[in-house]
Amino acid sequence: MRDWLVLLSEEASRTSIAATARRLGYSRTSVSLALAGKYPGGTDKLAAKVLETLGEVDCPHLGLPVTPDKCASGAAKMPTSSPAALRLWRTCQDCPYNPANNQPGRRSV
Repeated sequence: MRDWLVLLSEEASRTSIAATARRLGYSRTSVSLALAGKYPGGTDKLAAKVLETLGEVDCPHLGLPVTPDKCASGAAKMPTSSPAALRLWRTCQDCPYNPANNQPGRRSV
């Protein structure tokens, strides 16, 4: 897993600080201060959110690194119009990266 500050900086450079902040659910000021190394509080929660949103996991089905957002979208709702999407969804149901697999009371499909 890459460093959260590098991921944050790359995303802000690729889009903008404001767009990155919106994607993370943080204020533009917070992201700007973190990038400048002047964030006044602890950065643990921000770092966790950056890794959760912008980090990468190795998808066992695709054989490629994907962002956790993309990973979660593949596991979300069973597709009915694409056989390839259905195969991906079925694989996601038992994948260790699927956040739903860590919830108590989850049924296996």
